[in-house]
Amino acid sequence: MKIIRLDEKQITGISIRTTNAREMNPATSKIGGLHQQFDEKVSVDYKSGARVYGVYYYYESDYSGEFSVLAGTDQIGQAPIDNLESVTIASGTYLLFEATGEVPQIVIETWSTIWNYFSKEDAPYQRAYTTDFEFYKNKNEIEICIAVK
Repeated sequence: MKIIRLDEKQITGISIRTTNAREMNPATSKIGGLHQQFDEKVSVDYKSGARVYGVYYYYESDYSGEFSVLAGTDQIGQAPIDNLESVTIASGTYLLFEATGEVPQIVIETWSTIWNYFSKEDAPYQRAYTTDFEFYKNKNEIEICIAVK
């Protein structure tokens, strides 16, 4: 993991509202279905450099409250698609976690690493709970960026 500074970025896609408690129960989890719905609805032109993101935003409080998740892309093609929303990844300081392997397993494992890191009382950085995001570099590599104070 490393600290990075990012400029704001607009991501367009579809979103849901959920909690970590809901996501721990397969019967009530929504994030996997959100990404599946996005994949079915939106064609991402990877060859032109477009990439997929999972953006976490509108935090009610901290990890225990509600938050929104948007599955989206940084480049929408020419064909208009109904009911898409946009969210801005805030400019700021982020802690970057990287992983290589099979999706979704690397996403789950990386979030476990993130939760473990921030649960330590002596963690050098604290979460800002503004915007966090998953960046899917390709089918086997991800970066997860967590906004820090």
